[in-house]
Amino acid sequence: MDAYLYDCLRSPRAKAVPEQGTLAALAPQMMVAQLVAGLEQRHPGLRDSAQQLLLGCVGQVASQGGNIALVSKVAAGLPDSAAAYSLNNYCVSGLTAISQAALAVQAGLSQMSLAGGVENMSQVPFMADRASYYQDTSLPRAGRFLPVPVAADLLASHSGVARAQLDAISLRSQQRAAAAQQVAALNASMVAMCDGDGAVLLDRDEAVRAGVTAEALAAMPAAFAEFAAPYRDTIGDRPLQALHSFAHMPPMVDGAALALIGGPQLPLDSAPRAKIVAVSERCGSAAESLTGGFAAMEQALSRAGLGLNDLDCIEFMEAFAVVPALLEQRYQVDPDKVNIAGGHLAKGHPMGATGAVLLSCLMDALEHRDGRLGMVVATGASGIGAAMIIERLR
Repeated sequence: MDAYLYDCLRSPRAKAVPEQGTLAALAPQMMVAQLVAGLEQRHPGLRDSAQQLLLGCVGQVASQGGNIALVSKVAAGLPDSAAAYSLNNYCVSGLTAISQAALAVQAGLSQMSLAGGVENMSQVPFMADRASYYQDTSLPRAGRFLPVPVAADLLASHSGVARAQLDAISLRSQQRAAAAQQVAALNASMVAMCDGDGAVLLDRDEAVRAGVTAEALAAMPAAFAEFAAPYRDTIGDRPLQALHSFAHMPPMVDGAALALIGGPQLPLDSAPRAKIVAVSERCGSAAESLTGGFAAMEQALSRAGLGLNDLDCIEFMEAFAVVPALLEQRYQVDPDKVNIAGGHLAKGHPMGATGAVLLSCLMDALEHRDGRLGMVVATGASGIGAAMIIERLR
């Protein structure tokens, strides 16, 4: 059975600031509950008919612990019978959750699923789980964890990516994101987040910086040289030049996104927006960390029998500026099709929600351009990657 994307909604992305961020006081399950309410408005009866809720979340401790999918299920008023589980596949978690929902439909295990991701980084900061893996030197060197900024500088140094390329990528992302905030069609799937009294807290991506200039980017110093010191043994003799500045990394943000996935027909009066053509979950070299998205992209394209030029729109995760720079350096891809409304470098990275956020952005981009085929590519630490190709149904 084929799997279809009936809808995909996202929250705005808010700057992650402990206690003081715009969404810092909003419990992660309430972010998900508001997306469920948004889907219910568009698809009446969805709340009573959902058979499972799958959520990606990286920081599964504190307010995001205790199976955040289960907590969100209760907060959203989904049926007792609906299965609920959380998964952590690093920064591709949200896309992995949606892929798992699609596979469940294809296998006949679920007729209708909600899947996506959530991350309130104001409440649960990066690496808050304090995993021993992050510092474990007993593992083989090639498989040890490297902080993403160090991995990004390593990858840029190894691949010959120049600082000017990183600046150009960041500038384009900011300029496109600022322009897209004025285009309603590119924000059609965004749901404003409200407080408990219904007052709007945020209705647009907060981290976008209009007015960024090439000169300002060029003047920013490399920021992550000191991050490499504790990992010198893991890095070994690989060349490492500090290249990335804070402008070349995505801001940490709070956000959530949720997709409605089902078979050809639902027990609702709803029509699908897209067919899921191919999915891929792949890993590249952990030593090169940020290359897994490329491996997943290539496998998804192969499974679909497509090339990059066949696609109308691509949402390619800007993990650090080196990753989209390598997409242009290694692949013949039209940059006008990639991240047409800007990417993570401007809008921010809500970790476990990212893949689902990008799928929502892809649907808006395809409909804005009246395109047919689109792809999401997400990249995580330690070589993790995921990709999904969809066909918009007109």
